Amino acid sequence: ILVIASISLFIWGYSFLKGKDLFTDYKTFFVEYNSVEGLTSSAPVTLNGLIIGKVNSITINANTGKLLVELQLKTDFPISKSSIASLYEPSFIGGKQIAIMPNFNDKELAVEGQFFQSGIKLGLTDKVGDQLAPLQDKLEKLLGNTDKLISGLNNVLDEKGQTDIKLTLAELSQTVAEFHKLSTSVNDLLATNKTQINGVVTNLNKVSGNFSKISDSLNKADLGKTVKNLNATLSRVDGIMLNLESGKGTIGKLLKDESFYQNIKTSTKELELLLQDIRLYPTRYVNISVFGKKNKPYVGPENDTIKLK
Repeated sequence: ILVIASISLFIWGYSFLKGKDLFTDYKTFFVEYNSVEGLTSSAPVTLNGLIIGKVNSITINANTGKLLVELQLKTDFPISKSSIASLYEPSFIGGKQIAIMPNFNDKELAVEGQFFQSGIKLGLTDKVGDQLAPLQDKLEKLLGNTDKLISGLNNVLDEKGQTDIKLTLAELSQTVAEFHKLSTSVNDLLATNKTQINGVVTNLNKVSGNFSKISDSLNKADLGKTVKNLNATLSRVDGIMLNLESGKGTIGKLLKDESFYQNIKTSTKELELLLQDIRLYPTRYVNISVFGKKNKPYVGPENDTIKLK
């Protein structure tokens, strides 16, 4: 009994060290990858972050050259047949693991011994590498441009360029000195004409005060009301002009009605002829007979100087 117990304990201990529990019911599944760099035997197999098994072994498929990974899962969770076994790296320090991505739309459950579809999820190292790759390219381009800039500066800063820069700095220093002299002259000028400047400022203050008074007067004059009255008057004038243009009223008819104008013209001409005839021949219209003589009949002039046209 002791020998059998010792052998059993040895087998159990050996299996435990290999990550296999003899008293647990495992289900075996398989998945193939092109590369499993960083994945080792006894690596955890997770489902939504929960460890449900481990990697039992990793072998090479002699026919396809792919790496065959044996998975031992101990879970009662229903895993669909079309689930995906994704290889991922959870952190920088730990190795790679396998995550089961179940397909909840597939109601057909996976059976022991079947192959899962393989997949790869980018880990933190891969993501950092993807981010650093374009940054590296930009840095290389920047370094190349920096080398060109330094080469250009070296070409410019030759002996002649250095001499020109020194000359430019000397001229700039001289220009600053001239500005200093000019500022001193301006200060002297301001000090000399301080009284006149104060007078000009006083006059400006008076002018601004007068403008303020004018603005107050304009505010008190109620320009808004005046403008409204002017607008109303202009509106009435516009109405009158529109009536004249449309031929309304006597003046409008006189402007628009040609026949009315001709009638007035003819009447005026006839009145003029009548007055002229009365002035020249009053006896035709006024005939006073003292002795009761008969009125002489009207006889028109032989030569009428005014004629109707």
